[in-house]
Amino acid sequence: MSNPALKSMPAFSNRTLTAKELEELYNQPSAQKPVQQEPAAPQTVADVVGGSATPMTFENTIRKTAVLFGVLLLAAAVGWFVPALALPAALIGFALCCVITLKKKISVPLIVLYSVVEGLFVGGISSFFERQWDGIVPQAVLGTLVVFATVLALFCSGKVRATPRMTKIVTVAIIGYALFSLVNVVLMITGAVTDPWGLRGATIMGIPLGVLIGGVAIFLASYSLVMDFEQIKNGVASRLPEKYGWLAGFGLVVTLIWLYVEILRVIAILRGND
Repeated sequence: MSNPALKSMPAFSNRTLTAKELEELYNQPSAQKPVQQEPAAPQTVADVVGGSATPMTFENTIRKTAVLFGVLLLAAAVGWFVPALALPAALIGFALCCVITLKKKISVPLIVLYSVVEGLFVGGISSFFERQWDGIVPQAVLGTLVVFATVLALFCSGKVRATPRMTKIVTVAIIGYALFSLVNVVLMITGAVTDPWGLRGATIMGIPLGVLIGGVAIFLASYSLVMDFEQIKNGVASRLPEKYGWLAGFGLVVTLIWLYVEILRVIAILRGND
């Protein structure tokens, strides 16, 4: 959920690479070796890919991201009318996410396929929630857009940045949240907890636990957006090959879907059965 797809790519980081990483990145097909005599040993990513013929830019990254979200929305329309596709789409989407993340080479078809599958998932669960709580989907969409716009504005103004210490804290928190979610699902499936929300249905001082945990999850997803923007900024500054824009778009799709689902769930818990 913190977009390991981007974090696993050393090219999106400003850290010094190992000799092996430098050699692999330097030999990318879309990169050109700078013409110079007896070049000094490169120390950063910018030294290696600065001569890319078709570098990653904010403009082409935005276009690629827009394509992915366009595909997602089209698939979501299908999922809305066939909500039964949501569960298998969620499982396939998780598998694709793992493959894309672990794959050494960027596969545009897999990334586009991921958007299709996740669109079916988002459309399906949105249809289910809307039937239970009328008007909840527009509320969740609006909430997601507000959070995204706010984080983007703060990042562009320089008021919010991803720091190594905060990133470590958030990463640990995300792992803890993932473990809680897994335990909660197991308890619900086995019938150990009968509440429709599982452990999230418990209350602390009259406040649903699901709302408190959801608030934390929304914060984690928001910080993940900051990390996404930071990694995209680093990629552009390092003049990575243009294909990395697809990977950046994939990271944003992952984060925004997570953010939307969390907001959707929090609103549903707050609205209860009314």
